[in-house]
Amino acid sequence: MRDILNDLGDMLSDTDPVRRAQIKSKKELPKRFYERAEIGEVEGGFSIQLDGRTIRTPARQVLQLPTRDLAELVCKEWDAQTKEIDPVTMPVTRLVNTSLDGIANDPQAVIEDILRFAGTDLLCYRADGPQRLVDRQTEIWDPVIDWAHASLGARFLLAEGVMHVEQPKEAINAIGIHVAAFTSPIALASLHSFTTLTGSALLSIAIAKEELTVADAWSAAHVDEDWNIEQWGEDAEAKARRTYRWGEMLAADQALKALS
Repeated sequence: MRDILNDLGDMLSDTDPVRRAQIKSKKELPKRFYERAEIGEVEGGFSIQLDGRTIRTPARQVLQLPTRDLAELVCKEWDAQTKEIDPVTMPVTRLVNTSLDGIANDPQAVIEDILRFAGTDLLCYRADGPQRLVDRQTEIWDPVIDWAHASLGARFLLAEGVMHVEQPKEAINAIGIHVAAFTSPIALASLHSFTTLTGSALLSIAIAKEELTVADAWSAAHVDEDWNIEQWGEDAEAKARRTYRWGEMLAADQALKALS
């Protein structure tokens, strides 16, 4: 079992879906080698047992889950594997591995990456036409901008087109305070996933603070893309990529909710 889990390590922990696909294409997926996946108890939380043996992360730590709800999400992923173990179908497991092996050791690096997104947040860059797209961005994005100002103390500046606008340091610092309040590595991993998948730290925090549902935030992040689809139709490859990314988004939301 140890050798098989070591072989799975790169695929279960790499945060880049393209990189995971490349790794997967070079390796034959391991066969399912266990009969039962069950939840066990360890000091300070829960573990996942495969036929009584405790799963470890790629860095050889016990894969410890702080709540039973989160343990159930991970356990279901392992239990759902059929003849082969496919890490692509295990987004919550990957997120937990990333949080335990990486983020727990350097949470500040993740916070700083989220703040870099805040400095160029998707919601701050508006189209200069056509007017119907401008109106749609205003309708969907302005309430989030207003909420960030009123509730987070972060006043962001807007720009047309792709011309960079320097956001006030006070706004970035305010966002930093709210992000740093999420002290759980798994919570930070979820926030980082939201941010990278949407291109918006503001949407990420809005999900985490339950200002927006994950579905509403996802729709807000795709205003421009959906507009283009309405005009020109949808590309099959782009649709498949978006479906995959939505699965990652939903897994991060489920993991975050399972912490409370």
